[in-house]
Amino acid sequence: MINIRRSEERGGGSYGWLNTRHTFSFDQYYDPKFMGFRSLRVINEDVVAPGEGFPTHPHRDMEIITYVLEGALEHKDSLGTGSVIRPGDGQRMSAGRGIRHSEMNASRTEPVHLLQIWIMPDQPGHEPSYEQKAFPEAEKRGQLRLIAGPDGKQGSVTIHQDAKLYVTLLSAGQEVAHELAKGRYAWLQVAKGAVELNGQVLSQGDGAAISDEAKLSIKGKEDAEVLLFDLA
Repeated sequence: MINIRRSEERGGGSYGWLNTRHTFSFDQYYDPKFMGFRSLRVINEDVVAPGEGFPTHPHRDMEIITYVLEGALEHKDSLGTGSVIRPGDGQRMSAGRGIRHSEMNASRTEPVHLLQIWIMPDQPGHEPSYEQKAFPEAEKRGQLRLIAGPDGKQGSVTIHQDAKLYVTLLSAGQEVAHELAKGRYAWLQVAKGAVELNGQVLSQGDGAAISDEAKLSIKGKEDAEVLLFDLA
């Protein structure tokens, strides 16, 4: 079963410095039918104006992944971490018992376009931590590249949940396949372009909740960047 969440149905809005779209209920947007999917709680697509961003604020008990599509995002946190997240990077912050951080557009002239992803942890009270790795384009071109998972396999960043995040870059006509183990679920998010998912067309900003599907076929309708979550 594939249930599609169309881009134009998402919540959010434009606030001058921020254009945001919420796949699931978040902040002032509430829809009881879209509170998350399995352990996946938030997918926000944000475009942040030059020199703007999210000032220091707290989080706890959440696995937070920031995936930059265009531009660069400057991260600082109460652990003393200071980094710049760029396209192709896999980044996660485990908020655990509590952490404070800021995320600001690293450019004074260009916007930054990103996906902010929250995954609920397997239990509360983990030690707060931060991890960031670069994943070259060649590793994602025409194949699914694991960038986050529960055990750090294949050089992925480690999250405290039985969930895996894959990314692929597809040209028109390119196809990748993913097998879902019995009892597993998936969420597919189209970050750029358009694809066919088991014959159904999804475009930029669309997502799909997937259950009771043994095999997923993802085929590029045009140049596309896709995130695939394999979930317990």
